[in-house]
Amino acid sequence: MELLNFMVGEWIGTSKVYENGKLSKQGSAYEKITYDLDKNILVIELNTEFLQLHTIIYYDDKDNTYYYYPFSKRGVSRYPAIFTNGQFIVNSNQTNRFIFSKTSDGGFREYGERLVDGKWIKYFEDTFKNTQ
Repeated sequence: MELLNFMVGEWIGTSKVYENGKLSKQGSAYEKITYDLDKNILVIELNTEFLQLHTIIYYDDKDNTYYYYPFSKRGVSRYPAIFTNGQFIVNSNQTNRFIFSKTSDGGFREYGERLVDGKWIKYFEDTFKNTQ
């Protein structure tokens, strides 16, 4: 779980939604990310003008896999994830993924991509700076 330390903090930023490669919506975003259960899980509380999520990330030592559990008003899902090349990548299916990474200014970003005609196309991006 230590590899995900870059995500921990209270963050403010901007959420952008893209349609057909063009910005369609933009709004403010707030995210609080903390460890819980003796650093065995990472808890993400995301609030944007478009979306509210409560997510838990867990690393399973038995199968050497991270699991990403997003809870929303519609329910909960479970997706496998990996940490590679400084990025935390969640694969919700073969054609959809979420990527979390550090930014050069000490913040972090997360974005979602869909595989369309063999190319990964960004459909949302949240960029954050630490509030502290």
